[in-house]
Amino acid sequence: MLFEQVRAGGCLSYVIGCEHTHAGMLVDPHLDQMDRYLARATDMGIRIHYVVETHTHADHFSAARELASQLGARVVMHRVAAAPFADVRVDDGESIALGRLRIRTLHTPGHTEDSMCLLLEDRVLTGDTLLIGGTGRTDLPTGDPDQLYDSLFNKLLKLDGAIGVWPAHDYKDRVSSTIADELKTNARLHKTDRAEFVALMRGLDIAMPSHLSEALRTNRSGAKTVAQLIAEASRGISFMSMDEVARRLGDVLLLDVRERSEFAAGHLPGARHIPRGQLELRVDKELPDPTIRIVTYCQYGKISTLAAATLRSMGFGRAVALDGGFDAWVKAGLPTET
Repeated sequence: MLFEQVRAGGCLSYVIGCEHTHAGMLVDPHLDQMDRYLARATDMGIRIHYVVETHTHADHFSAARELASQLGARVVMHRVAAAPFADVRVDDGESIALGRLRIRTLHTPGHTEDSMCLLLEDRVLTGDTLLIGGTGRTDLPTGDPDQLYDSLFNKLLKLDGAIGVWPAHDYKDRVSSTIADELKTNARLHKTDRAEFVALMRGLDIAMPSHLSEALRTNRSGAKTVAQLIAEASRGISFMSMDEVARRLGDVLLLDVRERSEFAAGHLPGARHIPRGQLELRVDKELPDPTIRIVTYCQYGKISTLAAATLRSMGFGRAVALDGGFDAWVKAGLPTET
């Protein structure tokens, strides 16, 4: 078996391949690491056939859909997963054929309803069900401490003690553990009484992940993240530097797409104002000349990128975005007016 763990902060992904056929899979890929996975697969000489998610993640953005589309691979998730883009839906006890490898799926709900572990000959990829020295939390949507108890004590922990434990997250730079080590040292697993374990999990006070709502929304639906939308928009337009805009004051139409209160508090000299949310409805009336050179700007340069892309899609072919935002303009000591 070809096997490599890829770490991105506390997130752990896996590249797995059959050494005989070089058929491969990616497990729990992070959106920010796509090029890295592709490079590792190339270095290992494997072709990715499957992209597997052990569960619907709430703390990072999944790259499963994008990688599968780019590679012609198939997305594998548990049958109850909400994501509509899963190509292969599996259930407890079923196996994925990867060349000569057979990877068995264990349905282990508790952290999420669609959580599953992937059992190989000598190791198990535990997702967020079992972590090194801990377990997955149960206070996120579809989490259930009773189900986690069953998944751990009635299924996962009954595996051979020598089986390696390779989780989807670890924040202390640990690589792996074993079932035996976790039974011995994992304090949460010492609560073998169901009621005590459930009470422990319900009493945890853990901070919510950053971007929780956006991560759940995009990972459950396959929709695009805000960062993806901005990146796509930026590839379809050009930008103008602050120094260049300052030299061209009076020669270009400056379009402030912030809210009215922000515009009133201060804006670029001579700027026109159309809030981004009203752009499509007001642009024809207020900007009747589609040949005019427009420079959009906002507070930090993100919304203005989307606005410039929208204007170009509507026929304003000379629309560009300020490279930066009003905040950077002020910090650079450039002129403003109220």
